[in-house]
Amino acid sequence: MALEKSDEVKRLAFDLHERTVKVVHGDSVANLLFLLEPLGFGAMEIGTTEVTSKSHEDDEDLSANDKQERKALFILLVINGTMFLVELGLGLFAQSTGLIADSLDMLADALVYSISLFAVAKVASSKRLAAKTSGWLQMLLAFGALSEVIRRYLIGSEPLSSLMIGVSLLALIANVSCLWIISRHRHGGVHMKASWIFSSNDVVANVGVILAGFLVFWTKANWPDLVIGLIISAIVLRGAFRILRLSASRPLMKSSK
Repeated sequence: MALEKSDEVKRLAFDLHERTVKVVHGDSVANLLFLLEPLGFGAMEIGTTEVTSKSHEDDEDLSANDKQERKALFILLVINGTMFLVELGLGLFAQSTGLIADSLDMLADALVYSISLFAVAKVASSKRLAAKTSGWLQMLLAFGALSEVIRRYLIGSEPLSSLMIGVSLLALIANVSCLWIISRHRHGGVHMKASWIFSSNDVVANVGVILAGFLVFWTKANWPDLVIGLIISAIVLRGAFRILRLSASRPLMKSSK
């Protein structure tokens, strides 16, 4: 965000392990260092290379990596969007707050993947506004799931354990597939790491709904379904707060390359 003040910055490539930033730009190095100075992390120039036909290969490689990230995130978006519709419809039919809450979790993740798609290879202040919007939408979804748990608790429900288990198994397969797809990119940028974390949490939520389904079958009561619905709602709400905190914070930059 500090470098957004320069109209000459074309692309940024981050190496978090080495704490370096590669800047493709048409500006002066002195101006870039001036923009980074207020961050207070001692940014310094490591080296400068003019872009020629030969050195342009690095930029082409970065572009290829961006395309791979976009492809992975688009597939994740499609999977989560589809599972949201499936789980929501069957969750309403099965009277399962666990499935309904998990479907809203799928929708929340789809929003996160949409933001991540927008963030790939971009440097724009509008990302913060988009992230805040995603966070507030997730919060609304969490409260919607919580209200459904309360409603089912007050009026009663008879969740179908067989549908809870079956649909959750399908969702588990979908989320494991998401983890496999994103595993090659989980050490990339912050947006890809966030996507990995959310997919990992989804697997835990799916296992919880499956367990709740067996408990509903065993106890012949609806309380396991209500409990798992409450837990998943809390997970979505926590994710919303995390996104809002991240969107309000400024990134740390150690050095410039």
